[in-house]
Amino acid sequence: MIERIRLAIREQRYRLSSHAIEEMAEDGLESEDVESLALTGRVHRRFTHDPRGVRYEVCGKTPDGRSGCVVCRFLPSGSLLIITAYATEP
Repeated sequence: MIERIRLAIREQRYRLSSHAIEEMAEDGLESEDVESLALTGRVHRRFTHDPRGVRYEVCGKTPDGRSGCVVCRFLPSGSLLIITAYATEP
């Protein structure tokens, strides 16, 4: 699954939810940070009890070395939806 997520990021086939944008702003994250978290990370958890589809928590590193996570799921269109993103350290 991580390769599918990474491919969507590399091909720019993703979108950020309004919630993700709010959380990113609170933690000082930019789009490039979110991309890096997904590209360097690994699937830490799977959330399977959501009727909208399986969500994945991917934890990795930002370009400046901070740890963080993104929670995402694939939409029926095949695009990746970033539901939230957050830094796990300042």
